[in-house]
Amino acid sequence: MTPADVCEVDRIGQIVHPAYPEDVAVLKERLRLFPTGCFVADARGELLGYAISHPSVMGKPAALNSLIGALPADADCLFLHDIALTEASRGLGLGRSLLDRLKKAARDAGHARIALVSVNNSLGYWQAQGLRVFEADAALTAKLASYGEDAAYMVLDL
Repeated sequence: MTPADVCEVDRIGQIVHPAYPEDVAVLKERLRLFPTGCFVADARGELLGYAISHPSVMGKPAALNSLIGALPADADCLFLHDIALTEASRGLGLGRSLLDRLKKAARDAGHARIALVSVNNSLGYWQAQGLRVFEADAALTAKLASYGEDAAYMVLDL
C-alpha cells in the first residue's frame, strides 16, 4: 500500500464495513507507522481489497477509529487492524494472499502471532484460517463491545 492508495482503501472500507467507519487519518497513520504491514490486493488492473496491520500488544487492540500515535515498544504480535475485499474479489484467492503476506510481515517483524478482532459474523472464517478465540479480560471485553455483539479477539500462532 502507498499513500496514493488511501482514498481507494477508504472507499472500499466504507462499502465493506459500513458499520465500522474510520477517519482517513487513521488509515494514513497506520500506513505511516508500519508500511510493511499494509497491503493492497489488486486484479484486473483495479484495487479489490486491502489489509492494514501494525505491531501491538496481545489483548490490547486500539479502539475503533482512534489514532495510536506510536507503535508500542513492548509489541508482541502483529495486529490486523482491518481487512476488506470487494465482491469482485470473490474466487480470486486474494484473501489467502493477504493472509500469507501478513504472516510474512509478522515473522519479519519478529512476531510469532497475529491478532485481530473478528466482526460481521466472520468468526467461522477466521477459525478456518487457524485462528483461535483469545480469552478476554474485563478491559478487552469492554473494548470489544464497541465492535458489536459478535466481536471476538482472535489469535493465530505462527
